[in-house]
Amino acid sequence: MVERSRAARTVKDAEEARDELRAALKGAGVTLPSLALDGVSLVGDFPRPLVDLGRCTPETARRLAGALRGDVR
Repeated sequence: MVERSRAARTVKDAEEARDELRAALKGAGVTLPSLALDGVSLVGDFPRPLVDLGRCTPETARRLAGALRGDVR
């Protein structure tokens, strides 16, 4: 039961990280439509969640690059 609680906390933490990233990207005018948790990394008794950034258009990739550089658009 303790293992299950730890696994649930690990997944919850990954969900929060994903949501923080989504909010920060939105604030920079960037939307990654496929942003999600990687399903395969959630499998098993001891999940090791990964945030999957997914795919995006070249325009979105450039907006993301600009946001990382601090470009103002």
